[in-house]
This record gives sequence, C-alpha cells and structure tokens, in this order.
Amino acid sequence: MTLLNFDYNLFQFINHLAAVYPSLNAVMRFFAQQGEYVFYAGIIFYWFTRKEQNRWMVIQSLTAACVALGISGLLGDFLYRDRPFVAHHVIQLIPHATNASFPSDHATGAFVIAASIWFCRKREGWAWLALALGVAFSRVWVGVHYPGDVLAGILLGVFTAKAIHIWLPKWRMGTRFLHQGMILYERLEQRILPLHRTRSNQQASVATREKQ
Repeated sequence: MTLLNFDYNLFQFINHLAAVYPSLNAVMRFFAQQGEYVFYAGIIFYWFTRKEQNRWMVIQSLTAACVALGISGLLGDFLYRDRPFVAHHVIQLIPHATNASFPSDHATGAFVIAASIWFCRKREGWAWLALALGVAFSRVWVGVHYPGDVLAGILLGVFTAKAIHIWLPKWRMGTRFLHQGMILYERLEQRILPLHRTRSNQQASVATREKQ
C-alpha cells in the first residue's frame, strides 16, 4: 500500500464518521469553519490584558503565523493536490473552493498560534493545542482535507512556532525595533485607554524589557 493510498483510506474512515455519528456534524462544522475565530479572539484577549509577557507572546505568535502561512502558500503552489471532493465521492459538510488541499492552512494557522502560546504559557497552551487538534481533525471529518494535509499543517505550524520562539529574541536589531514600537504604542494606548499602573507593575515591566 502506498502512502497516498493509506492517506486516502484513513480519509475515508474519518469522513465516514459523519454518517455514523451525525449528531457530531454540527460540532465539526463549527470547528472547521469558526474554530479559527476562537484563535483570533484569543490573540486579541492576550494583547489587551496589557501585560508585557502576553504582548511579546502575541508578537511571536503573529510573526510565526505570517511565516508559516507564507510557507504553506508556497507548498500549495509547488506541491499542488486536489481537494478530496474533487477526486472522490465524499461526505462534504461545508462548501469549499476547489483550490490546493496540501497543506491545510487551517491546521497550520491553528497550530502555529497554539504552539506559540504553549511555548510561553504551558498550562493554558495545552487547551489551545487541544482546540487546534479539533480544528485539524474536523477539516478531514467535513470532507475538505486529507489527513496528510492536516498533518503537514500541524508539523509546519509547530516547527515554525518553535523556530520563531528561539530566533526572535536573539535578533537584536528586530528586538530593539519592536521595543521602541511597543513603547510608542503603549504611550498612545495610555492616552486613548488610560490604565492606572502601580509602581510594582512598572518595575516588572522594566525588568522584563531588560531581560529581553
């Protein structure tokens, strides 16, 4: 059995679960279509906690997401693969364009953000990884991706998040630029949305910047 045949057989098994457990289809549709918005909301929430650590986590997450999705787009062009519903009879639960199937952008985006959070906040990160897994699995369940597509997206997202987590703090020029941008932003933010900062919070912020 070739790898592509194994991938298709696994797809058939997962996709057929939509007929075996129809009560779960609404949940899978939500994960497949709206799951990514939970990650957007999470990023916004962490940013507006106005904590230094959270904001650097958000910056790392967004940087990694841009890199990972850029790579995903290139892979989709050079290693083009039709969607399952183009080449086979499937149980398709959501509408989708007939564009590149490999790798899964949804799996890439979900895991690059979830992994970025996990590298910075382990306890909360497990919940985000579980949500990302739900997004990836649902894309196969609803019939728009092969398992190999989402596995490639998972690996791309995790490894990109790890690379940015290691590399970004070591990039002195970029880090210095980001620090200055953060200072200017926070001054503007303080004028628009004033927030009382205690002496201890200010000292913690300064200490965090010095460590960076």
